[in-house]
Amino acid sequence: MNKQLREDLDYTYEKLSQEEREQLCGSTILLTGGAGFLGFYLMQFFCRFRQELGIEQILCLDNFMLGKPKWLDALQEDPHVRAEQFDIITDGLEDLPGAGEADYILHMASIASPTFYRKYPIETVDANIWGLRRLLDFYKERDIQGMLFFSSSELYGDPAPEAVPLREDYNGNVCATGPRACYDESKRFGETLCMLFAQQYGMPIGVVRPFNNYGPGMKLEDKRVPADFAKNVLDNQDLTILSSGAPTRTFCHIADAAAGYLKVLLHGKYDFFNIGIEEPEISIARLAEYYQEAGREVLGYTGEVRYAVSEEADYLTGNPQRRCPHIGKARTILGYVPEIQVSEGVLRFLRYLKEDREGEQLW
Repeated sequence: MNKQLREDLDYTYEKLSQEEREQLCGSTILLTGGAGFLGFYLMQFFCRFRQELGIEQILCLDNFMLGKPKWLDALQEDPHVRAEQFDIITDGLEDLPGAGEADYILHMASIASPTFYRKYPIETVDANIWGLRRLLDFYKERDIQGMLFFSSSELYGDPAPEAVPLREDYNGNVCATGPRACYDESKRFGETLCMLFAQQYGMPIGVVRPFNNYGPGMKLEDKRVPADFAKNVLDNQDLTILSSGAPTRTFCHIADAAAGYLKVLLHGKYDFFNIGIEEPEISIARLAEYYQEAGREVLGYTGEVRYAVSEEADYLTGNPQRRCPHIGKARTILGYVPEIQVSEGVLRFLRYLKEDREGEQLW
């Protein structure tokens, strides 16, 4: 296994309490959208610690619309791991061997990159609404231990300045007819479905609102800024900013974010949480500088920062000017404490990519 990935997975494991680890003993875990960025990291985590955690079976579902990654084949060498081509929008869970025995379900089957969800808007809506509804209907009267719906910080839209850092009770500022609406609004309605099924059937549904994750598993062709900058560095090309560079974000390394997701999954009752890191909130221009500095250290990078205009007409339409979470709720209730600062996280990401590029390419 990639050395940096192994260190990141170990870090995530140590973030879980002994009680949380023990909850997974004897379980079957089902992941939809398991071939994507978050799926990569969580699948790697479950497989690496399957024996320590006592996990019986891991079932990864994906329609592979954006391609089937090589790393899935490697994981399936373990007879306790199975990956299936499955479209949660149209295929029947009742026909899928092992689905009815799942104890924990993670619904990640949605395109998250703006470039791609604008290309496939109907599929994005369907995965977040009809795919989710299929899961809820299938598991509503089964004795599951936890279900996790991956919502998004994008449901807050472009927030009012006084609302930042964003708390879970902020209702958002979202356009229902803009180029991002297929993603933003389907995540909002997905949360409504989760709330209603939790109320009606007592389902132990956790909802997470991720804030700008990056790290191992993120494709270089993802078209989000952390991936674009990483690709620039690996190719020793100038770091290209397709905006003014002024919008600000906090960036949460996947090793921290995954610990938060698992804590919500294992919480065992309905609630919703921001999962990210509160500081530093930095501009895209500053993020480019972090990549430039880390690139020099890890790869001898020699490129500069330049500005350009995206060929995609709607690239900046509806783009939030700020995105920073308040995570007091997750910290208090779940003991979620992210610690990887973006300067360190970018170094870790580039170390992972350097080793991956020198070895077997997994995507």
